Amino acid sequence: MNFHLELGSAIEEAFPEDIEGPVEHKQDALIVRLRNGVTLDVRYAASDAYSLRWNYGDAESGIDTAPMHPGLATFPNHFHDAAGSVVADPVTRLDASPEDNLRRLVQALLDDPMLGAKDIG
Repeated sequence: MNFHLELGSAIEEAFPEDIEGPVEHKQDALIVRLRNGVTLDVRYAASDAYSLRWNYGDAESGIDTAPMHPGLATFPNHFHDAAGSVVADPVTRLDASPEDNLRRLVQALLDDPMLGAKDIG
């Protein structure tokens, strides 16, 4: 998506001391490497359709908007924690801009790469 370039620039501007080198631009994604060991894969199809996945050590987590968990308070947003649970999204909002959601997520991952979930290891 064209605005992946804008999202990458927004992250580089907002977190210059917290990222490892420039944001990588792939055909349909951004790869952001944070200095705390998190690697974040950002995919936006639209402002309300996204997949944000990250690795921290052996732990894999993510937030997305696939409409598969209607019982959650943040539906369709949901958080896949490293233990495999799917819970309400603690970070992003459908009414926020992609730039705001991404900045909010990066800050949350800098503060706590597991977003409060317990590590499975």
